[in-house]
Amino acid sequence: MLVIILACCHALGIASAARALFTARSPQGSMAWVMAMITFPYVAVPLYWVLGRNRFQGYVASRRAGDKVVDALAPELDPLRAFPDPQAPGVPGLFPVLERLAELPFTTGNAVELLIDGKATFDAIFAAVDAARTSVLVQFYIIRDDDIGRALKARLTAKARAGVAVYLLYDEIGCHKLSEAYLDELRHAGVHVSAFNTTLGWRNRLQLNFRNHRKIVVVDGRTAFVGGHNVGDEYMGKSPVFGHWRDTHVRCHGPAATLVQLTFAEDWYWATKRMLSLDWELRPAPSGNMSVLVLPTGPADDIESCDLYFFQAISAATKRVWIVSPYFVPDREIVSALQLAVLRGVDVRVMLPKKPDHKLVYLASFSYLPDLETLGVKFYRYGDGFLHQKVILVDDVMASVGTANCDNRSFRLNFEVTMAVADPGFIKAVEAMLLEDFSRCQRASADDYEDRSFAFKTGVMLSRLLSPIL
Repeated sequence: MLVIILACCHALGIASAARALFTARSPQGSMAWVMAMITFPYVAVPLYWVLGRNRFQGYVASRRAGDKVVDALAPELDPLRAFPDPQAPGVPGLFPVLERLAELPFTTGNAVELLIDGKATFDAIFAAVDAARTSVLVQFYIIRDDDIGRALKARLTAKARAGVAVYLLYDEIGCHKLSEAYLDELRHAGVHVSAFNTTLGWRNRLQLNFRNHRKIVVVDGRTAFVGGHNVGDEYMGKSPVFGHWRDTHVRCHGPAATLVQLTFAEDWYWATKRMLSLDWELRPAPSGNMSVLVLPTGPADDIESCDLYFFQAISAATKRVWIVSPYFVPDREIVSALQLAVLRGVDVRVMLPKKPDHKLVYLASFSYLPDLETLGVKFYRYGDGFLHQKVILVDDVMASVGTANCDNRSFRLNFEVTMAVADPGFIKAVEAMLLEDFSRCQRASADDYEDRSFAFKTGVMLSRLLSPIL
């Protein structure tokens, strides 16, 4: 009997290895899975079927529902295109590529404001929710039943009882500690609540590796919030371990807010199979005329759109590209793009946290210092608490704030959303914000890896080997 069981395990390992050979996310990942499942299938095969999938299945119907909305909005959307002729002189080549990745245009008539750290972010979100008249859409990767979580719950229940349509979408992995009592209280008040349901559909039932990492709030289809904050007291700087939590959100009024609403509606349709009845009128902001692109990315995309976004932003830079990410585990293509940018004379800066919240990801980031820092990429470690913001600044052309980190998980495994802004005033505001952050950093160097112990280097390289699933 034992021989039969072992034979079945190895047969399943060979079959799974054959599948991984054609479907793994990268050649390196393919080779790693094949070798593991052939030599040690008892552990590798279960891990592969939970962690090894290269695509999130079944989201196509949600996209089609969203496409119908975009088609209906086309007559209103066309006059609001910020760059109707992508070949026009003065239009950076970066923009047409990003529009094709997003399958949405840069729109004009927007007003975007930086919200720095938790208090500014949640004060603005709560004020918008309190003023809501027709709809409130809320989506977070993490929601905690703590002070800020209960403050959000109180506002959502109050608006639902007042007759406002309130929808809450959460990721079941990120919110695995959230109690049913918290959610039931929302439901009893009339809030429509749903998990994103990553495992929905028979092809996804074992898949726990894909996550919906988006953080979105949309009020009345007119005001949208996107950024790095989740709902938890640590994001308010109350963590006894991390202290100050450095994060960034943006508040947007205008047509881009409606397109953020579309991203939420597609996710809601996947989770519930119901398309929301919402206000889809595209209204310019009362003041402000910024050009904004909403870029949703995820593992259901036909191409690796998040990875390509980072690659294109780095490749398009001629003067500077500043990247801020709490997690830095880039793939080979991003490393090459950073190296080439330095060789072009671009000021390349990468800001990372000094204090880790995920030890393996933190260790893996050290492995990139010898190949990048010695060539001229400037690395900084933020020391005033924990750094969690996700920001990119490209020349004086574009600045983006969103939910995507510079790592494999955001590139290929997570649903993310980024708001890219092409406006001189906003770019200067982001530059000033980041210069202040750099003043609270220490420079990192290749010596931070080279001069460490053998045990530390071993931990770094083992962590890097795990980078496809970090």
